[in-house]
Amino acid sequence: MNRTQLIEQIKRKKSFLCVGLDPDLKKLPKHILREPDAIFEFNKRLIDATAPYAVAYKPNIAFYEALGPRGWNSLQRTLGYIPKDCFTIADAKRGDIGNTSSLYAQAFFDKGSSGMSFDSITVAPYMGRDSVIPFLEFKDKWVILLALTSNEGSADFQTMMMNPKLSRNDDDDFGLSNSQVVLDNENEYLFERVIRVSQQWGGNDRLMYVVGATQAPMLQQIRKLAPEHFLLIPGVGAQGGSLEEVCKYGMTKECGLLVNASRSIIYASSGIDFAQKAGEEAKRMQQEMEQQLQAFKII
Repeated sequence: MNRTQLIEQIKRKKSFLCVGLDPDLKKLPKHILREPDAIFEFNKRLIDATAPYAVAYKPNIAFYEALGPRGWNSLQRTLGYIPKDCFTIADAKRGDIGNTSSLYAQAFFDKGSSGMSFDSITVAPYMGRDSVIPFLEFKDKWVILLALTSNEGSADFQTMMMNPKLSRNDDDDFGLSNSQVVLDNENEYLFERVIRVSQQWGGNDRLMYVVGATQAPMLQQIRKLAPEHFLLIPGVGAQGGSLEEVCKYGMTKECGLLVNASRSIIYASSGIDFAQKAGEEAKRMQQEMEQQLQAFKII
């Protein structure tokens, strides 16, 4: 799915909701566990209930690969069942040296090879350009780079202050003296460097960024660096992020947001009515999103 098609879907459905399909066997309704492929059956009913309100689906790959071959089979069946007008995200957080990343890209983008063809994949940028480029070599496929997440350990690295003027030749085996580190207005956080440098690898038609909803006030700074790129925003719902704040700081003239909700939708009920309750929660979020799209005059 290309950028134009994604924006059209947002306007048509009056929604920028992404549903995370993270099926934990320990949390699935008991009656679903009696199905031959419980994971797929759970996802199938969730998709049926939420498809009118969602523009994207994001399976977290760990929940499938932890189950071995049967998990991969459930993932393939789930991907095949997602409506073709919905954007699909392989939440795999891959990233390795070039030839390995090429095979990761093949696994999630090349249906003839792996049986799967997602629209996009989440990628960890720590290893740099050559770990990301192989994913961008697939036509009309997107890379969603981790930028500023909202997990407890995100500050360990992502908000470290960097000095763009400092090169490897300026140090002595990376043992920097105080005189070598010049703090000035050009300093930037590591997540800012990721966003700034990565835009040399792909445009806003192929590249998105992950920004946690609980980091909403930082969206204003991120929009200065990436004013038109789509942002994938997890953390609204069970993690307590504010949709209103996300829109206030992150909305663009074409929306530019995919807001993900997982647990608050897929585990809205643990009973026989789980799909119905999931649909109700998805509809509630879609209605809030519609109000935001109207407020920003996007629809």
